[in-house]
Amino acid sequence: MRKNKTYAVFGLGRYGRAVAKELVDNGMEVIAVDEHQSIVNEVAAYLPICKCADVTDAEVITRLGIAEIDTVIICMASNLEASVMAVTLCKEAGVKKVIAKCANEMQQKILLRVGADEVVFPENESGIRLAKNLLSSGFIDAISLSKDISIIEIDVKNEWIGKNLTELNLRKKYGFNIVAIKNGNNVNVSINPEQALEAATTLIVIANTSKLRKLNL
Repeated sequence: MRKNKTYAVFGLGRYGRAVAKELVDNGMEVIAVDEHQSIVNEVAAYLPICKCADVTDAEVITRLGIAEIDTVIICMASNLEASVMAVTLCKEAGVKKVIAKCANEMQQKILLRVGADEVVFPENESGIRLAKNLLSSGFIDAISLSKDISIIEIDVKNEWIGKNLTELNLRKKYGFNIVAIKNGNNVNVSINPEQALEAATTLIVIANTSKLRKLNL
């Protein structure tokens, strides 16, 4: 059985807290870090691994074991210099995926230039939504309809290619309902369950939030 992915969240403002808490609530191992001890004290009750540290220091990155983390989310948009340094140090340490929060398009360009794999705008992407997307490597996007139900776009997996929906029986296996199939810009809601899935196909499904981790294939 594959172990859960590990995460680190740098910066525990409202956005960073939301990301970290959603991941922890879903059973993920999360290292939460902020430079202010008062903030660390506030969130320690619901974030088990919480550290007060300066993530712009290479020695701190080493000491925290960030090189072993699968995904780092940097939530320090108010301090571009710190964000740039944290992105750089994480990529130098060998972190496979670094996501950085930004305040504007200029910051986005800079953070991508220094190595961020993904940049999010807080006004367009809630911390909880980002965390839900991270909970499954197959998600392209997730939109919450309610506390328990989300609409999700999922890439067709390699093992699904050439098989049809009847054969795969995805509803029984993963507990979601397919509402449309997307090929490029074409979205088809008249689904033929006997049609073989192609590599470039995206499934648009409605799923129970509590079952999202089952989609981490």
